Amino acid sequence: MSEPAAPTRPPEPDFSTITPAGLLAYREAENRFRASSAAYPIIGEPTPDAVLEWREITLPSRELPVRVYRPRSEAVLPLVIHVHGGGFVGTAAQCDWTNSHLAARLPAVVVSVEHRLLAPDSALANAAADGWDVLENVVRQASAWGIDPTRVAIFGESCGALISALTAVRAKKTGLKLRAQVLVNPVADVTETMFEYPSITEYAYSPSRALPLLQLFQRLAVPPGADARSVSPLHATNLHGLAPALVVVPTQDAVADHGRRYAERLREGGTSVQLTEYPGAKHAFLTLPGLEPQAKAAQAEILAFLHAALAK
Repeated sequence: MSEPAAPTRPPEPDFSTITPAGLLAYREAENRFRASSAAYPIIGEPTPDAVLEWREITLPSRELPVRVYRPRSEAVLPLVIHVHGGGFVGTAAQCDWTNSHLAARLPAVVVSVEHRLLAPDSALANAAADGWDVLENVVRQASAWGIDPTRVAIFGESCGALISALTAVRAKKTGLKLRAQVLVNPVADVTETMFEYPSITEYAYSPSRALPLLQLFQRLAVPPGADARSVSPLHATNLHGLAPALVVVPTQDAVADHGRRYAERLREGGTSVQLTEYPGAKHAFLTLPGLEPQAKAAQAEILAFLHAALAK
């Protein structure tokens, strides 16, 4: 019997005119590609030094998949909760390259949240709830996961960085202690001011058609009448005393100024911040080591930051 054909990457649609049915079809095809070995030349291969598995977490109202990365060790380890990017498309599997290396080299248990994606019937509040609920659930069941609940970090990319930032704010409010937050090319504002940044203007259509994608992202993220400030970390009322942050900004990115401004707000609130810019790098560069030469340097920086933050 012949082997099934490897998934092929679908062409990027016109996000300014895409229909709900077209969005779902594109998502299914794109995520099938991202989760396959056919994507390895672009997204990189996971290291064999980490064990990968899908698990289901039982939450009060739903079952949620997570992708778990463990080093080949039986020790009690720190925990990194990871949230992938994409917003209305994306899967934890697209981040295997970085997450497997973090698990093996920190070492740590990395749990990547397969959060609900944005859709006409699923707003950003759902994805944010998934990020928080996985963190709270794993920490509460620390012994079953083999993790040290006193050494926990949150790490996200793009929309996942937005979810991670919201999670860090909620953790502070509820008393759940985080050692660190890592925010890579974060979207930080989905209010009416989302597009009022110089980087949005400069990189609206080059090197990619970012503006139509971000406009669709905003429409899906916040239904009419909803409070956009509640899911915009840039507009949080109190950013004092949050977990120390590493904010990673690729400069050729429409939302580069979101990351810069959020780093400023964290610093103004008294939170320790390390802001690093990668000149010439593009949005989502960390997940594209086959295309973006600075991905390895960013991965090494994240590893070093988390290694120091999660030390005993």
